Amino acid sequence: MSAPARYNRLSISLHWITLLLIVVVYAMMEFKDFFPKDSPEREFMKMMHFSFGLTILALTLVRLATRLFQRSPAITPEPAAWERIVARLTHVALYAMLIALPLLAWFGINAYGGTVHVWGIALPALTGVDKALGETVLDTHELIANAGYALIGLHALAALKHHYISRDDTLRRMLPLRA
Repeated sequence: MSAPARYNRLSISLHWITLLLIVVVYAMMEFKDFFPKDSPEREFMKMMHFSFGLTILALTLVRLATRLFQRSPAITPEPAAWERIVARLTHVALYAMLIALPLLAWFGINAYGGTVHVWGIALPALTGVDKALGETVLDTHELIANAGYALIGLHALAALKHHYISRDDTLRRMLPLRA
C-alpha cells in the first residue's frame, strides 16, 4: 500500500487547531501580567491557560493515536537523510513538549497546594502538597515552555524552508486547503 499524497482531514484539523490553542495558551500567560495579582481577569486567564493546555494534551493524544493508524505522506522530492532525522527528532520533541507541559503544570500546581480547574471542573490532585517540589516542577514547566518558542519556530521555519527553498511538498501535505 502506498503512502497518501496528503495527511487526512482529521490530522490536518488537529494540527492547526493545536497550533491555534498553543497561541492562546502562550498569550494567556504572556498577557496575564497586565492585570493585578488575584484579580478576576488574571484568574480567568490562568483558568483558560489550564483549560486550553489540558485540551492540547487531549488533542495530542488523539493525534498520536491517528499516527498509529495512518501512514505519513511521502515528501516529494525526498529530503536528505539528515533532514529526515532532524524532522523526526523535532516532531518527537514537539509531542513530548505537548504532553509534558500540561502534566507538569497539573502536578506542580497540586504540589504547590492548588487545584487545577478545567472548563470549570476541578481535577483530582496528582500529588500531595510539597511546595518546594511544586516550585521546582513549575519552574521546569516554564523552562520547557520558553524552549517551546524556539522549537515551534524551528518547526515553522523548516516548513517554510521546504516550501520556498527545497520546493518540495512538505508544507502542502499539511495545509487545510488543497494547494
